[in-house]
Amino acid sequence: MLGLGIKIYGFGMYADNGKLKDLLKSKIGKAPEKLNKELYQLVIDSDVGMVVRLVIDFSSLTMSMVRKNFEEGLGASIKKLTGGKDQVANKLMGEASDNIQLTPGSLIEISRLPGYVLETKVMGEVISKVESELLCRAYINLYLGDDPLDKDAKDKFGKSLISLF
Repeated sequence: MLGLGIKIYGFGMYADNGKLKDLLKSKIGKAPEKLNKELYQLVIDSDVGMVVRLVIDFSSLTMSMVRKNFEEGLGASIKKLTGGKDQVANKLMGEASDNIQLTPGSLIEISRLPGYVLETKVMGEVISKVESELLCRAYINLYLGDDPLDKDAKDKFGKSLISLF
């Protein structure tokens, strides 16, 4: 989420390396010579646990702004994956109150849990838990798909995938 050159948040992606390693070795076998779409697609489609931690930098960010941004991004990602629309995108931020104060340093964690469950926490409080394979795939696709939110972050994640072999 970047606007007018203002840094809104920083993020990090974390995954269960043991399970990712098992998945990659069972589906691909040996390390590819270079990063490729198949490698990323395996992670997007998998049920391996992952967490994206967002740390807020912008002092005027509101929960409604975060909700709108994710609904738009997930809606576009779902459309890329299915060619259609799905109402599940609006469930990511659940019933998060617009009264939640997002000050610099506030933490939002969005976790893909086994069983294709996407759990969202704002400052440690669970605000939604949605079981949806499509939503899980669409969310990870935002970061590892063909048009990632941050290409450098995708490339770094990809290099760590290759190192698992």
